[in-house]
Amino acid sequence: MPLPLILGLGAAAAGALGIGTGIHGAVKMKDANDTMKLSQSRHEENLAYFEKTNKTATNDMDILGKKELEVLTSFKEFSDVFEKIHNRPEFKTYDQNGVKIPSYNAEEIKKVSVGAGVLLGGLGGAAVGTAGGFAAAGATTAAVMALGTASTGTAIASLSGAAATNATLAALGGGALAAGGGGMALGTTILGAATLGVGVMVGGIIFNIVGSSLSNKADEAYWQVRKEREEINKICDYLLELSQTAKEYTESISTVQNVYKKQLDILKYIVYTLNKRDWNDFSKEEKLVTENAALLVGLLYNMGKVELVLKSKDDSQPNTVNKNAIQKSMSDAKTILFEMDSQKESSMDSSMYLDTAEIKENIRSHITDFEYQKWIDSLKFKANGGSIQVIAPNRAVYLFVKKRYHTSIESGIAKYLGGNINLEYSYIGE
Repeated sequence: MPLPLILGLGAAAAGALGIGTGIHGAVKMKDANDTMKLSQSRHEENLAYFEKTNKTATNDMDILGKKELEVLTSFKEFSDVFEKIHNRPEFKTYDQNGVKIPSYNAEEIKKVSVGAGVLLGGLGGAAVGTAGGFAAAGATTAAVMALGTASTGTAIASLSGAAATNATLAALGGGALAAGGGGMALGTTILGAATLGVGVMVGGIIFNIVGSSLSNKADEAYWQVRKEREEINKICDYLLELSQTAKEYTESISTVQNVYKKQLDILKYIVYTLNKRDWNDFSKEEKLVTENAALLVGLLYNMGKVELVLKSKDDSQPNTVNKNAIQKSMSDAKTILFEMDSQKESSMDSSMYLDTAEIKENIRSHITDFEYQKWIDSLKFKANGGSIQVIAPNRAVYLFVKKRYHTSIESGIAKYLGGNINLEYSYIGE
C-alpha cells in the first residue's frame, strides 16, 4: 500500500479515535453535571424540609412558652385575693396517689408571677423561638431567674410594668450602660438568643450541616447529600416529636387553667362579694374551693417547671424530648382534676347559693318586667364546683329560660362575679 495512503488511513483512524474519546468525555462531563445538579436540588430539598419542620416546632413551642408565662403571671390575681383571708391554715404539701405538690409558698408564687410578667412583657421585641426557649428550659425556673436587682439597687420584684421589664432587660444585658453593662439592647438580644430558642431545641448539629458546602466532585457531592438527608431526618424526627409534645402539653395546661379560673372566680366572689375575710367564717364548701384553687396554683407552678428539652452533651447529636417528666406532669394533672370532679359529684353539699337578688337585678335590666316576673323571678343560682348552676322550678321554665334567656343570665352573673363563667341548667326534681 502506498505510504501516503497508509498515513492517510492512520490519520483517519487517529481522528476517529479522538472523536470517540471526545464524545465519551463529553458524556462523562454531562453525567457529572447532571449529578451535581441533582445533588444541589436534593441539598435544597433537605434544607427546606428542615426549615419547615423547625418552623412548625418553634411555633408550637412558642405557643406553649407564652401559655406558661401567661398562667404564671395570673398567679398575682390569686395571691391578691388569697392574702386577704385572715387566719387561714398553712396549706401543707399535697402527697396522694403518686402526686406530690409542695405546700403553698406565698413569696415564691409572687416572685414567679412578677418574673413571668417581666418575661412576657419582653417577648414583644424578642426573636422567634424565645418563648419556646423558656418552655424548653422550664418557664417557672426562667421566671424566677429573671428577677435580680436593678442597676439602682432596687429589687426587680418590687417594680412593676415597664419599669420591671426594662430593669430585667438591663440586668440580662449585664447592667445599665452607665455602669459598664450592655444595657437593655444587649438584654433584648440575649432574651432572643439562639441558646434560648432554636439552639436549645436543635443543638449544634444542624449548623454543621447548613454551614457545609457540596464537594466539586460529583460522586462525592451525591454521597454527601445522602448523608445529609440521614442527619436531617434524625433532627426532624426529634422536632416532630417536640412539636407534638408541645401541643399535648399546651392542651393539658389549658385544661388545668380553665378549672383554675373557675375556682378563682368563685373565690373572688366569696372574698369580694360576700366580703368574707376570715377563714373561720368560711363554710366547708367555701374552704374546699379555696384549697382547690391553691392546689391548682401549685400544680400549674409545677407544670411550668418541667424542662421539655434535654440538651445533648454531644453537639453532633440532636437534643431529646423529656418524655418521662412530661408524661408524669400530665398524669398528675389528670389525677388532681379527676379527684376534684369526684368531690363535686359525690356531694351536693359542695354547692353554695349565690346572692340571687343581686343577680336578678342585673338580669332584669335586659328584659321587660313581664318577662322577669314570669320566667326569671322563680330562678335560683348556686356555685357548684367550677360552674354556676341555674335552677328552675320546673322543666317547662328550665327549657324556655335556657333557650331564650341564656345570654341575659350569663351577662348578669358575669357582672355579679366580675369574671367569665360556665353555666349549667337544672330544675327541681330533676
